[in-house]
Amino acid sequence: MASTEIIPVKPPANQGLGYGACALAGCLWSTGFYFGKIALGEMSVGHMVLYRFLFATAALLPVLRKPRFSRHEWGLLLVAAFLGVPVQFLVQFYGLSLTTVSQAALMVGTMPVILAIGATIFAHEKLDRLGWIALCGSTAGVGLIVFSGRSADAGPRLTGDLLVVASLVLSLGWILLNKRLMLGNSPLSVTAWGVLLGTAMLTVWVLLVNGAPPVHGISLRAWLALAASGVLCTASTTLLWNWGIHHVPASRAGVFLNIEPAMGSVLGIKLMGDHLGPGTLAGGALILAAAVTLTTSGRAEPEGMLE
Repeated sequence: MASTEIIPVKPPANQGLGYGACALAGCLWSTGFYFGKIALGEMSVGHMVLYRFLFATAALLPVLRKPRFSRHEWGLLLVAAFLGVPVQFLVQFYGLSLTTVSQAALMVGTMPVILAIGATIFAHEKLDRLGWIALCGSTAGVGLIVFSGRSADAGPRLTGDLLVVASLVLSLGWILLNKRLMLGNSPLSVTAWGVLLGTAMLTVWVLLVNGAPPVHGISLRAWLALAASGVLCTASTTLLWNWGIHHVPASRAGVFLNIEPAMGSVLGIKLMGDHLGPGTLAGGALILAAAVTLTTSGRAEPEGMLE
């Protein structure tokens, strides 16, 4: 009887590789805002996001397989793709255009808290006392960050920070729908077809609203940033995360999401010259502490996340 309790569910080697894949995905995600900010210096939000997903789609085409979705699942996939690509990313990167890389990255630290709230509302999970304390701490951290600025651009930064948080709330619907789709389909198929459909919707929207994306007059630095954000920060991270999450418990893998706000804010300070005041630092510490508390206690299980 004791022996049945110690039989590993996954081979140790795969489990180690799974944690490594999730950690690498978290590190690559953390560079997304940095590369995005570089491209935004030379083009509009819509064109930058479109190029990002065109590069991501090109990278995912080799792994695209014939879909086996039912009619109902196609409907769910279309809704998920709409929320997860054009809606989420246009809102998120418009927010980034108004704030700094560091503050936008710290806002992403609210994602485990948002997932915990979503699990409570839609999956009927219950937060214990520690979970509610973490939720309150994260909310206080967001408040400290968005209201700590006293510069001339404090208003736009406040709007930008809140838009980044709003995009994460929107992504909750995408994550929950993807979780349902992955119950009967491979994560690779859901991911690849979701990105493809989302990119098609994004293309139509951007062409109607912003016109054709620029081709000439874009620096090599911006093109490299766009390619990196698409191939490394979208396609590669999604494949790494979805592979890793199938070899380790999702509740434990979720802690690697916290690499993004921590490393992303450091990149903003070191490479973009961002300055974080005492209020922002204190708020960021509260957000990260809440995220670590929730993910290590197994309250949030984000599967198939794309950022």
